[in-house]
Amino acid sequence: MGNSPTQILGVPEQEQSLSESACEKEQTRNDYEQAWEDAQSCSSCPQYTPKELGRKGEEAAVRFLRNKGFEILETNWTCFAGEADIIAREGDTLCFIEVKTRSQIHKGFPSEAVDARKRDKYERIAACYLKTYDTCDIRVRFDVVSILVLSEHRAFLRFHTNAFGAE
Repeated sequence: MGNSPTQILGVPEQEQSLSESACEKEQTRNDYEQAWEDAQSCSSCPQYTPKELGRKGEEAAVRFLRNKGFEILETNWTCFAGEADIIAREGDTLCFIEVKTRSQIHKGFPSEAVDARKRDKYERIAACYLKTYDTCDIRVRFDVVSILVLSEHRAFLRFHTNAFGAE
């Protein structure tokens, strides 16, 4: 995948979901190692339905992207080809962003679920969206936000820019 900044997100005790302040804290190497161990055993992970987990992940991704300066144009935009989790603009680039959230690592990292089939789907969604988009000459990019919930108040977020581009 493309450029992949990584953050461990910490959420203040009083909040029950991932928050904006969570997106601002970068942790040390030891914190990363502890987070990895926690993710493998994750007995403290909240038990959300897949739909709730996905919604919370998308909300966290929107906050993360806004903090990075993205303009969020659409969330959960649908057409005949499927649904784009987030459509955003970063400068002169239109970004189609897939959000993958998991609460357990035994199935692998969330981004591993984004494959060639998902790429084809997102390209069809982008073509459909661009038919209605006002600007004709704009760059298009496909990104992935991968979130692994570590505990009730912590998550590991990885942002893959140009995820479908050449390595």
